[in-house]
Formats: sequence, C-alpha cells, structure tokens
Amino acid sequence: MSDGIEVSAGLVFRAGKLLITRRRADSHLGGLWEFPGGKRELGETFEQALVRELCEELGVEVAVGALITELTHAYPTKTVHLKFYACRLVAGEPQPLDCAAVKWVNAAELAAHEFPAADARLLERLLRDSRLWV
Repeated sequence: MSDGIEVSAGLVFRAGKLLITRRRADSHLGGLWEFPGGKRELGETFEQALVRELCEELGVEVAVGALITELTHAYPTKTVHLKFYACRLVAGEPQPLDCAAVKWVNAAELAAHEFPAADARLLERLLRDSRLWV
C-alpha cells in the first residue's frame, strides 16, 4: 500500500485490563491515547514491526497473536492503514520510553480516554465484545 502509512498496533491484555499509551504532545494527534505500536518499515511484516515498536516504545517483549481487525482511515494530511493484533507480554513491564504515558485500563475506564478517530470502530468492538478481555 503505497498511498498511506502502514501501522501495526498491539492489544495487550493482562488480568482483564488493556494497555494504552498517550501520544507525545508534539506528535501528530498529540495528547490522545492509543494502542501501542507504530509504522511498518520496508521489508518488515506487520508482526515484526509490532515486536520492534513495542520494544522501542515501551521496553517490553511481546508475542504477537491473532489479527483482531484492520482498517484504513483518511486524516486530512495522511491516510493510515492499521492492523491491530492481540499481544501477550513475554518480558518486561511497560515504560513510557517513546510515548508520554502508559496505563492499564478496564473496559469501563477505556471510554473515558480520548483516542484518534481511526480507532473508533475498534473501540466500539472492545466495549461490545467482552471475550477480548480475557
């Protein structure tokens, strides 16, 4: 996909909570909450990008599981193609190395955080499908 940015994001669940990160204030969509991940580099699979990004961004090692959903969203200045994967922490405890903050939230707390428009459909699914939270 050459006309947009390809992004992998992780849905990291632990004990009924989901890991979210806050974008740095000086970044695109700064200050909003998101699911950790980042841009796919040339030659990487989406899964490889996710492992690399979570290590760089949070200092953790994850095992990437099933693809939960994928979507494309057009912002005024760029188009992003996102793939969201279920992930399991293998090593480390998330630290805000390349983001403003990290937080574990349950389904009720998730709705109180502001996310980018691209995440809207996924957020609806997360709030609707309790099986994802196991």
